[in-house]
Amino acid sequence: MAKKKELAGQRFGRLVVLYDTGERKGGQVVWRCRCDCGNEVNVVGYNLTSGHTTSCGCYHRERAAEANTMHGMAGRGERHPVYDAWFHMLQRCENPKNKNYKDYGGRGIKVCAEWHDPAVFIEWALANGWQKGLQIDRIDNNGNYGPSNCHWVSSKENNRNRRSNRLITFDGKTQTMTEWAEELSISYCTLRDRINKLHWPIERALVEPVRRLNHAS
Repeated sequence: MAKKKELAGQRFGRLVVLYDTGERKGGQVVWRCRCDCGNEVNVVGYNLTSGHTTSCGCYHRERAAEANTMHGMAGRGERHPVYDAWFHMLQRCENPKNKNYKDYGGRGIKVCAEWHDPAVFIEWALANGWQKGLQIDRIDNNGNYGPSNCHWVSSKENNRNRRSNRLITFDGKTQTMTEWAEELSISYCTLRDRINKLHWPIERALVEPVRRLNHAS
């Protein structure tokens, strides 16, 4: 086991380290810290020394309030719409209790350090094509959230980029299953069942007409 680095008494942003709690996470010491706002929190040592955690959470709350003020949302009981995108992005990447964590943080997907500040994220969003109704999308689906790997797309485009949307190549053309279904006027569920449940060859699944039931008059 690596030798423990003594952090008690040191300051990291708004946090002052009080003592070693005796708890370990991933081989890392968990330290009890006091924030300048008066709250006490437990923080893994690496998160302190790397600069990932610098407050009990009050800094992010204050920056979120500032971001709303900057964009005219304060005092109206509203949050800037981009704030919700920022919040949910962090939740699915950093909160193991989030229902989507297994597909993001659980796969090693992270949010870049600068985007932990909601004001920075909102400024980037407004300067890079955000419009109401659009969703944030990672260009490389295995890459992290950051300015070089993200853009804003419609929900339809975002759904097509999901890992679960299989790519199918037929007759020299590659599209998602959704796109093939749209092009051939086949319901997505029918095409999915032909390929995944009935295990039809791709050509048959795409080419064979859908049988229509004839009802006696």
